[in-house]
Amino acid sequence: MAKEAGRIPAKTLSQQQRRNLAKLDRKNRAWQLRRQRREAVLEEKRNLGRKDGPPHLVVVVPLHANIITQHALKLFQSDGASVVCRTEILPSFWIFIYGYTHHSYLPENLHAVLDLAKVADTLLFVLDPLEGWDAVGDHCLSCIFAQGLPNYGLAVQGLAGQPLKKQMDCRKNLSKAIEKRFPEAKLFPLDTEQESALLLQHLASQKQRHLAFRDRRPHLLAEAAEFVPSLQSALVGTLKVSGYVRGQRLNVNSLVHIVGHGDFQMSQMDAPQDPFALNPRITKVARKSMGEQDDLISRVDEMEEDVKMLSKADPSKQESLQSEVVPDPMDGEQTWPTEEELKEAKELHEQNKKTSKRVPRGTSAYQATWILDEEEWKNGSEEEEEEDEDDSNDLMEEAISQVPAALVLCSNSCYLSKPHMDYFFMCQNGSSGEEEEEATEEEECETMTLPEVDQEDEKMEEDEAMLERYRQERQQEMFPDEVDTPRDVAARIRFQKYRGLKSFRTSPWDPKENLPRDYARIFQFQDFSRTRKHIFRQLEREESDGAEVGWYVMLHIDHVPISVMESFQQGGPLVLFALLPYEQKMSVLNFLVRRYPGYSEPIRSKEEVIIHCGFRRFRASPLYSQHSTGDKHKLEQFLRANMATVATVYAPITFPPASVLLFKQESDGVHSLLATGSLLSVDPNRLVIKRVVLSGHPFKIHRKMAVVRYMFFNREDVLWFKPVELRTKWGRRGHIKEPLGTHGHMKCQFDGQLKSQDTVLMTLYKRVFPKWTYDPHVPEPCQRSASPLSLQEEEEMV
Repeated sequence: MAKEAGRIPAKTLSQQQRRNLAKLDRKNRAWQLRRQRREAVLEEKRNLGRKDGPPHLVVVVPLHANIITQHALKLFQSDGASVVCRTEILPSFWIFIYGYTHHSYLPENLHAVLDLAKVADTLLFVLDPLEGWDAVGDHCLSCIFAQGLPNYGLAVQGLAGQPLKKQMDCRKNLSKAIEKRFPEAKLFPLDTEQESALLLQHLASQKQRHLAFRDRRPHLLAEAAEFVPSLQSALVGTLKVSGYVRGQRLNVNSLVHIVGHGDFQMSQMDAPQDPFALNPRITKVARKSMGEQDDLISRVDEMEEDVKMLSKADPSKQESLQSEVVPDPMDGEQTWPTEEELKEAKELHEQNKKTSKRVPRGTSAYQATWILDEEEWKNGSEEEEEEDEDDSNDLMEEAISQVPAALVLCSNSCYLSKPHMDYFFMCQNGSSGEEEEEATEEEECETMTLPEVDQEDEKMEEDEAMLERYRQERQQEMFPDEVDTPRDVAARIRFQKYRGLKSFRTSPWDPKENLPRDYARIFQFQDFSRTRKHIFRQLEREESDGAEVGWYVMLHIDHVPISVMESFQQGGPLVLFALLPYEQKMSVLNFLVRRYPGYSEPIRSKEEVIIHCGFRRFRASPLYSQHSTGDKHKLEQFLRANMATVATVYAPITFPPASVLLFKQESDGVHSLLATGSLLSVDPNRLVIKRVVLSGHPFKIHRKMAVVRYMFFNREDVLWFKPVELRTKWGRRGHIKEPLGTHGHMKCQFDGQLKSQDTVLMTLYKRVFPKWTYDPHVPEPCQRSASPLSLQEEEEMV
């Protein structure tokens, strides 16, 4: 029998094939792969800025207050906010210069810079010859680096105006300054047209950088826009946006996201005349009379001005705008209050805010707040009552002890007259049954309605509020998750949603139990990573119908509010991204962020922030938790510094990779950068667990036994939490043996000798969920600082 007969294992076969592959064949294959990659890079560089592709988009970003933007644009043959520049040194390369016209040295809206950086091919940073960039420019650079830096160029303006001896020193200082931010970057002067031509040549020949979130999605920057109101309302209509398609092919049936305004549907896509065409069509005309030739040329011009319709949306193939699941209120047989019940409860609450009291005539509202009702009088004692005493003796002692205390309290605030004194004793002793006293009460008393004093509605000063937040953050660091057991509410009621765990890491916790009602509105994937890979493979393999990259198209976007057009008319950029499948659906997003070192104020969980996630910008209230292994993650009350933290929010699905920036809107309207990071996952099953720690103190210690007090204040609470394990700050473990007395004392047993200065702890856990505060409309930020030069002054200087 032959040696090769029979079935050969796959492992042996692969080893034989690898062994038989000759050395020259391996070298040849490696050389072919290198050549393919090199050709792909060269092809990409050839297509960028050529007639078959979109123009090379360059955004000029000044980084100092002394930079005159108009002067930089003038060197690029600019006569407006944007221009297509063609130089003799690069005749086949066309570049689209976008200069953001503004009244300050940085754009009025920092979000506008970030929006332009999302679609720009190159960012041209203009530096000051003496200082490079200032504080605001450094903040802008930090935001751009965190979002994702495309190709960039560095230019210095005003270097020729310095003395010749000082120019060398300025170059050295700038080289040291840019070495940290831009290693191996070349600095170009920008004072003459020859220098600008060299800069354009550098921008055209440099290696291209890729941003994953925009390369996989069709996008465009609006060059022109027109708003057509609908017949039903003038506030909503059809927005016609014109621009160059970038990234991928654009299909009219897909959804489009307008950055900062939300998701919309397209109804039609047209092909208007390209305003910056490199090779306009030339129509050959036969020799005829002058009049006939003029008529023919006019007809050709009219045909050129006509807009050709490329495609129209198909309702059967068009993506739906549905972002939430409509929950069935009968699913799971859950009861939920109706709107009528909620309205009645609200009205009842408003009525209860005002209390009516009978007070002596002539009493002011301030004096009436000090007068106690009969129920308040009986329940106002703060001394503990002994349970073995008779009830009648308790009431008598309470009456005798409270009357002088109330008189002293009232005498510190106002003068008490004879009717007031009689009213105090009358409220305590009750009705005596004599008709004369009742008549005197009716004559000398009146009914007054007093508003309820709600301390939460009182507005605190900003300094005091900030000081309180600093105190809470410091207390959380010193005593993590420790809370005081309430004395007015039973602990078994206050912590009824909490549970004890044998081990936080290994104890089971079902992610589907006790879900909030908001979880019925979101979409979930059985395997999100597999779905993501499947969608990306489809984008690479399948070629969808639509506008090719580089085409100048006009999109008809339906049901757009007029605020989008108003923002564009005010000078803001209009950036559009086409959405991938499922990216309009709401789910739970988890961001891995790290706190920005330049922001020192405390940031609490569920505090509203502004989030840049890839191409989206929205407002939400994230929930911060630890970035740890395992299936459970502990909640962080504050966003900590110098450590990675996971922020969880309700937001539309976005496929990673995507950069994340968190901003906080200050009281003066300025948006400050809080944290930077990336999209971690889209996972509603991530368990964010809140931990609370109840503390007690050893009262009596006998070897391994100890009597602990101040953890609970009644016997029932001790029996309720008896199964939960105890621990101490010094590493002892134990459990509750039995309660002692009626005041919350308990006998505990530990695994070793307990020290008198040790603290006994009980740890309880509860799952928490983020708040549904998603809002795609972000308010315009206020200007961070004013420029010393106005727009008119800049134009005069130019």
